[in-house]
Amino acid sequence: MYKDIKRVQTGIRIEKQTLQVLKGLAAYLDIGLGELIEGIVLHSFEGKVPFSPQTLAQIKKLRSVYGHTLTAADSHNLREPANDDE
Repeated sequence: MYKDIKRVQTGIRIEKQTLQVLKGLAAYLDIGLGELIEGIVLHSFEGKVPFSPQTLAQIKKLRSVYGHTLTAADSHNLREPANDDE
């Protein structure tokens, strides 16, 4: 059964390689990036694992392709270097 929802356009900043992996995964799953993020968040809100073992294997491949090395332990310890051009 489908639920009617209202989506809004938003702009978020996200680490470059993380975004590349997410876009690659969305393409692999044939869904939009927003739908993928919604699914991950909704599963996390309920303490559920959002991915099957097959999808986790694909994520591992994508992380290797894009050189993504960040882990959950890094999640609250990220910073952007100051940009002198701004």
